[in-house]
This record gives sequence, C-alpha cells and structure tokens, in this order.
Amino acid sequence: MPYTASDLLTAELETCQRVVDTQLDAILDASRLICDTLSAGGRWWVFGTGHSHMIAEEFYGRAGGLTDIHPILEPALMLHESLAKSTLLERRAGLADDLLEVHGPTRGDVIVIASNSGRNAVPVEMAEGARQRGVAVIAITSMAHSRSVTSRAPSGKRLFELADVVIDNCGTPGDAAVDGEQGGVGATSTLTGALIAQAITVEVVGQMRTRGTPVDTYTSFNI
Repeated sequence: MPYTASDLLTAELETCQRVVDTQLDAILDASRLICDTLSAGGRWWVFGTGHSHMIAEEFYGRAGGLTDIHPILEPALMLHESLAKSTLLERRAGLADDLLEVHGPTRGDVIVIASNSGRNAVPVEMAEGARQRGVAVIAITSMAHSRSVTSRAPSGKRLFELADVVIDNCGTPGDAAVDGEQGGVGATSTLTGALIAQAITVEVVGQMRTRGTPVDTYTSFNI
C-alpha cells in the first residue's frame, strides 16, 4: 500500500498522545530543576545538533518564551551549511568541549540537550562536559532509538545515561512513523520535541510566577 498523509497524521497524533500519557512527570521534574536553577541565579542553556537544533530553537526567541535563555547554536552542526558536514561534525569527539569553552556554562547552570538517537559524540560529550562543570543536564531523546544502538562517543555512553532528567520523545528507532516496502517515512521527533519544549516553557513560567519571581517572556514581534 502507498503511504498516505492520513497514515502519518494518525501516527503523529498517537506519538504525541504517548508523550502526554507517559512524560508529564519527567516534564515537571525538568521544569522544577530549571526553576531551581533560575531562582538561585543560574542560567538556562539549550543545545541540539542536526534537526534537533530546532528543539533548542523552540525554547529560544519565540513568542511566549523566556527572554533570558542561552542557546548554543553552532552553524556547522545545523543543516543549512551542508547535511554531510553537519552529520560528520556531530560525530566528532572534542568539539563539544570547544563549544562549552566558548559559551561558558558554569556550576549552578542547567542545560537542555536534544538528540533523537542520543548516540553521537557531540551531544554525548556536551552532557559529559556540562556535568564536569557542575551543570545539570536535561535530555530530550528517543529511548527506543537510543537503547537500540551503541554510542559513537569515546566514553561509550548515550545521552540518556548522563542526564539528571530524561524526557522520552516516544519515537521509534529511525524516527519514521509510517512503515512501508521502501522503508519508514514521516519523522516524529520534531513535533514531539517541540511539544515537550513548549510544555516545559509554560510550566517554568507558571512555577516561577507561583514562587513570586516571574520571568520575562517575549510577545510576538508581529503584534
């Protein structure tokens, strides 16, 4: 049978529903960790490579998002310069340490790292380096995918093994929701990742207001 848009929409909604049904506690844990960090004067960082950089951007500079958030958005690790280049570089050991040195997360900060597979050297070493600097780590990843593969980082660790809080995007190995004779199509990680990011943002804003220390948020520049 050929792939259909209806198949994909159904699969996407089912994946989002799994996030809703299973990940609320992790989202609340992550939000409390972020609020504790902000309340103590720490900084909130976000990071992702490849398509996962869009999850980092979902936290940053959006209407309704916090104004005081610190993205690590390395152009060479995104896709607009070259798919082959970004794929090669996200597997390169040592690059995360350079980015941490340049951007400077320090003890008492928190970082959200998005990586669907959780296996490549840069996101794994970003988590390792952050922990060595006393930075708390929140991971957004696919547990099904990550558990089905080995790490490409020298330590042999995967992202979920290094995080203080792990949020599962509930995707399948390969990040393709619709199966067929020519292989799966229809990625889910961006949709569920954005949903998780917005849920964290709303919870953080609400919790900080409840604590009596409201945070500033962006209003759409188009209003």
